[in-house]
Amino acid sequence: MSTSAVSKVLNNAYGVSPAMGERVRAAMAELGYRPHAAARGMRGRTYTLGVLLANIRNAFYADLLDGVNTALRGTEYALFLGSSGSGDSSEKEEQTRLIHAMVDRQMDGLILIAPAVPRPEVVRLAADVPTVVIGHHDPSPAYDCVVNQDGAGVDLVVDHLVALGHRDIAHLSHPTVRGTRWEQRPEHHVRAAYRAAMARHGLADLARIVHSGYSDEGGHQGAMELLTSSRPPTAIFAGADVAATGVFRAAAELGLRIPDDLSLAGYNNTSVAALAPVSLTSVDQAGAMMGETAARLLLERIEKRRDRAVVIASTPHLVPRGSTAPPRT
Repeated sequence: MSTSAVSKVLNNAYGVSPAMGERVRAAMAELGYRPHAAARGMRGRTYTLGVLLANIRNAFYADLLDGVNTALRGTEYALFLGSSGSGDSSEKEEQTRLIHAMVDRQMDGLILIAPAVPRPEVVRLAADVPTVVIGHHDPSPAYDCVVNQDGAGVDLVVDHLVALGHRDIAHLSHPTVRGTRWEQRPEHHVRAAYRAAMARHGLADLARIVHSGYSDEGGHQGAMELLTSSRPPTAIFAGADVAATGVFRAAAELGLRIPDDLSLAGYNNTSVAALAPVSLTSVDQAGAMMGETAARLLLERIEKRRDRAVVIASTPHLVPRGSTAPPRT
């Protein structure tokens, strides 16, 4: 078996027969041989991909990663995760450090999930490293975007709650990290769509937004602020399921029952939402499909099968469950 044949198999070169590939991989397994990643990087690809996310506690990110893994199954690519996990003012700096570490390690491509990394920095890096951005609606010729039709998703939630008879519907949002130059983050679209939907139903004066964050603690804090105010809402729309879990906790502490005393809707339709004790009404963003699409677009860029940027938007749908009901009269 020649050295050139082995090299072609390791690099997925064109013209390698399935039989030859099988023989080479069988020999590698027998010898316990693994290609040296750094050495491969000096010759070309490292077959490593970096994924940057803000918080590993958000179950929606797990859905996205499931989709990425599905797309990579059967390939030689290995996935490496970077999570800032801070959720505070240092998030921008921490994510920037992580993305630079990925680039310095010669990863072949990057998937950035709702990044706080300044947009000009992402555009600069994407000129050299194939990149896909998930969540943000800011397009660029430098990278691909995978987004959700957030406006349509919010309309589904507000229309559902209004149809049940709710008028005082509050929204828990995520505070925007300043100085990142992203003009169309998903929370921007959700907030704008919420205000527009409330206005469309003649409820603009009742619209309230609390920027408490997409986390269990953020949901708890925001819910406590709303539910102990002089005018508690009859329904809360949390911009992420992970924040909705904090609302459940706050309601329990205040002796309120969901949905008897308070209706609650989330966003993402994570696996937690479907659990019987939770039964959370939520908007399904097809997270696994978004992740799979992002990985497919990234491989197309890496393999130079496409030379122009694309934006792909998934269509949301509402999954009504037991956390929403008509308000008490």
